[in-house]
Amino acid sequence: MAVALVYPDREGETYGVKYDPGHRWLYKSAMEPDDFVLIKCFDSIQDGTVAILSPHTAFEDPKTPKGALLRESIELRALVFYEDDEL
Repeated sequence: MAVALVYPDREGETYGVKYDPGHRWLYKSAMEPDDFVLIKCFDSIQDGTVAILSPHTAFEDPKTPKGALLRESIELRALVFYEDDEL
């Protein structure tokens, strides 16, 4: 569902997720600096054959040892185009 992002100088929009017992969440624990996760943020194919987007989030892991280094992440966005006859 659409959720408004209201800033002092502008407004935007993001998506929120309502609880659904059919949702499956994955947690990638103990990732190393060379590990990565690809998350599909949007797909223009909206015929029901593929997921349109992938909700994702962050949280404070209560199992993190005291004094552990903070994790860092880098976000990279890419556009991928396919010819219709290749689908």
